Amino acid sequence: MINLPTWDESLIKKYNVSGPRYTSYPTALSLAPGYDDNTLRSAISASNSHVLSLYVHIPFCHQLCYYCGCNKIVTRHQHKADTYLDNLEREIQAQAPLFKHYTVEQLHLGGGTPTFLTTEQMTRLITMLERYFKFNHQAQRSIEVDPRSLASNMLAHLKVLGFNRVSFGIQDFNDQVQEAVNRPQHMSDVIALLQHARDLGFKSINADMIYGLPHQTPDSFAQSIDQLIALSPDRVSVFNYAHLPDKFAAQRKLKEADMPSPQQKLTMFKNTLQQMSQAGYQFIGMDHFAKKQEELAIAQQHGQLHRNFQGYTTHGDCDLLGLGVSSISQIGNAILQNEKDLRSYYDAINQTGFAISKGMQLTDEDQLRADIIKQLICHFELDMTAFERRYQIEFKTHFVQALEALSPLVQDGLVEISDHKIAVTSRGNLFIRIICMCFDEYLQQQLKTSRFSRVI
Repeated sequence: MINLPTWDESLIKKYNVSGPRYTSYPTALSLAPGYDDNTLRSAISASNSHVLSLYVHIPFCHQLCYYCGCNKIVTRHQHKADTYLDNLEREIQAQAPLFKHYTVEQLHLGGGTPTFLTTEQMTRLITMLERYFKFNHQAQRSIEVDPRSLASNMLAHLKVLGFNRVSFGIQDFNDQVQEAVNRPQHMSDVIALLQHARDLGFKSINADMIYGLPHQTPDSFAQSIDQLIALSPDRVSVFNYAHLPDKFAAQRKLKEADMPSPQQKLTMFKNTLQQMSQAGYQFIGMDHFAKKQEELAIAQQHGQLHRNFQGYTTHGDCDLLGLGVSSISQIGNAILQNEKDLRSYYDAINQTGFAISKGMQLTDEDQLRADIIKQLICHFELDMTAFERRYQIEFKTHFVQALEALSPLVQDGLVEISDHKIAVTSRGNLFIRIICMCFDEYLQQQLKTSRFSRVI
């Protein structure tokens, strides 16, 4: 188990800069045009994996949440989901045969709002996936749920369809905050839904919260976290809201004057760390917490935690196949992304059954650095000797520039480097993204052209 972060105001002022979240390395910003289904076929042939994680992107939402930066389509027209499922089926029919020697160990539905689908449409989707892919009967099946737009029988129906994990997007329990972001919901409804999910026997119940939204204060958010803890979810994500109105048009509807100051946001996260740890949750890293008996926490305790485009995961040996508009796949040494525009996605699927618009093939160096970043961001320490054996390198020679970049972090007590080990200290684990940035070969170019969220 990693150490609970030590809060140091002076270090936070010095190091609270912007940087990637490292759900992949290289990050999605490195993807470029020129990749297609031939790249996918080559990647499958070269991969050593025979287990698969499926991600299906459902882009539709009934209502626009002003803070959202996801790829989504706001509509009240339910028939649009039927058209989308028609195209998803064509994509599945084209791609599933390439994975006939794989077993699906993990399925995740994200969006948008996956529960935009009716129970009939959800049944159709799962039936399609089970018809064309081979599922392990104990596969992990998870779905993101908006508590406000859930049909009364949907949770029970999801359980019948084999889902065993649900993730509720709660964000905050404060009515004024919810109104400001165009996401009104009643706390009593959320409480009832979580209890219903528990009664139905879902293996894991997750909750997402966001700090930095309009009208939030340290006191009000601490109250929301206390209310969340009382509901006892198995995992909790507490995200730092990144206000990028030039990139996401909906965010222009939020009044910056109503938003908490940077110092207030830091206080919110500091309070959350304390509240969650006192309630018995394990700090997994960055903005994630899990009960100590939950499999994410157990995987971290045993050095088996992984990270991919879906965040922290216990299924690091799986290749990841993304289906649907804008979805990302990582197969062997290739990262591939589908068309982000719905019409372009439909056109591509109707022509070939594939909608890959950009990607990249990882070099040996990319894979080495990806392994290092994953090890650090999941386990907060790195055995240099083990990497020397695995990759046939002399670590301190190969990474002389990275170690030089780490030097000021060592001087400030964020990292300790011995002859054979890099260890992130309790003072440093809040800054794990900065530590990982030292090993990122692509970062300097990306900082010139892209904006990232702050690390805290």
